[in-house]
Amino acid sequence: MIAIYADLLTDMGHDVTVVAQTHKKPGKLVSLKRFLKGRKPKPRPTISHFDSMKASLHLVEDGRDITDSDVPDADVVIATFWTTADAVANLSERKGRKFYFVQHHEVNNKLFADLAAATYRLPLRKIVVSGWIRDVMLELYGDDDVQIAPNAVDHRQFRFTPREKKTTPTVSLMYSGKRFKGLDTSLKAIELTQKQLPDLRVLAFGTVKPLEDLPLPEYVSYVQSPPQDDIPRLYSDSDLYLFGSRSEGFGLPVLEAMACGCPVVAARTGCAPDFIEEGQTGYVVDIDDAEALADAMIKVLNADAEGWKNMSRNASKAVENLSWKKSAETFASCLEAPQ
Repeated sequence: MIAIYADLLTDMGHDVTVVAQTHKKPGKLVSLKRFLKGRKPKPRPTISHFDSMKASLHLVEDGRDITDSDVPDADVVIATFWTTADAVANLSERKGRKFYFVQHHEVNNKLFADLAAATYRLPLRKIVVSGWIRDVMLELYGDDDVQIAPNAVDHRQFRFTPREKKTTPTVSLMYSGKRFKGLDTSLKAIELTQKQLPDLRVLAFGTVKPLEDLPLPEYVSYVQSPPQDDIPRLYSDSDLYLFGSRSEGFGLPVLEAMACGCPVVAARTGCAPDFIEEGQTGYVVDIDDAEALADAMIKVLNADAEGWKNMSRNASKAVENLSWKKSAETFASCLEAPQ
């Protein structure tokens, strides 16, 4: 996301520098403990989204703190994650007006929840990606000066092709072991739906092997780490996409599925309330309500052929005007807005 915006802002004529910390090398004590426990160090990525970036890149070696000397004098400076917010807040005025690009409410890791939450109280003007985050910033942190720059979808990859409803009711979803992703609720909703529709087919995909405490039913087909080109096919092979997250800054698969003409049944978080029109492109229900998710899924799956085709077309139309260029223009307007 940072690399996309950096390049698009550069294309618009702005002078953009990305300041990034490299991975901090583990100390001798940590390395020794890992060795004694037989734990090999995780291999560091050898490629980065910044490698072919048009914008300038300044690397801060060995993960040290970012200071004034690392950041060029500018009109604006933007924190892009909670770990960089304090550094931006401490920069001098020469570095420009201070913003905080918030893509998620980063309090799901208990080890860092308090530290992350504290950054949302810093005197940084926030740009968020969804109405849900805007509401969280107001309700939990009392910040009513929050601007929205929504994400977009790559229509070159996620394309709509008119199609018929499946002869076998088919649902797709993303598998994740992170609790805030709400997979337990989604699986409960699928179980309830399968009782009503015994021939239900489920397509799941994710980056990890299914966990013992979150097993997939036998009738679920699971693809681990599918190639990016295969993901649109999974959406297009489905009658609906299920999005059961408890907490989600945006939830890009919602837009990807809709772009492919796949109606979405979602929990009320992330971008779902912003883009899903009740009964027209899918349904939005309360968080952690497996029964409501199942009821909404059954409505979509039991729709007649023409009714489902209308939902499919409506889903595609709802996101067809989104583009990263427009999102970048909105982002730039947020930076230029008067205080």
